Amino acid sequence: MNPKRILIYLLGMIILALGLTLNSKLTLGVSPILSLPFALSQILSVKYADLVFVWYCLFIAAQLILHFFVLHEKEKGVYVSDVLQIVISLLFTRLMDVFSSLIPVFASECKAPFDSLAFRLLMLAAAIILTGIGASFTLNMDLIPNPGDGIVAVSAKVLKKPVGTAKNIIDISCVILTIIISLLCKGEILGVGIGTLCAMLGVGRVINFINKKAL
Repeated sequence: MNPKRILIYLLGMIILALGLTLNSKLTLGVSPILSLPFALSQILSVKYADLVFVWYCLFIAAQLILHFFVLHEKEKGVYVSDVLQIVISLLFTRLMDVFSSLIPVFASECKAPFDSLAFRLLMLAAAIILTGIGASFTLNMDLIPNPGDGIVAVSAKVLKKPVGTAKNIIDISCVILTIIISLLCKGEILGVGIGTLCAMLGVGRVINFINKKAL
């Protein structure tokens, strides 16, 4: 296995974890696919990273079910890759936990001007760029996928739709579920905001740019 690919993959995981964690600290809405664990972390007072790990495990279980019962995959490598995502998820969410302990909540734990909307929007742009770079690095190394990317890829095969369409379907479904649960439990929308919309529109653009220019 090429050491350069492994190094870029690991670097991508670190950058991706940093981007997603930074996004969650801006109180502008988190990444659509992670909006539900973020909302539940606020409702249950549980660490965001821990609930992301649980959420990723559900994605992995869904991939195994779809590969076996719907796609009828026969190659063992497919299932090995699915299972190894558990290890990657554990390491990835521990990275998020580390970054979460280092990055403050800008709106409530920072003093002016770092708590201002203008500065948080600037940090949102940085978070989206970091997320796009990290996702591009990990995806292009074609090793073990992030569970969020893995479930999108499998869903695209099942639905016989382009990957972009499958991602939109999953993102919108996650956002709708987050809104429903947060309203039922807290009477307000948690984890969904302008940052969620910007992430939906911006991360893909960054990935496309990096793919054309760098890799």
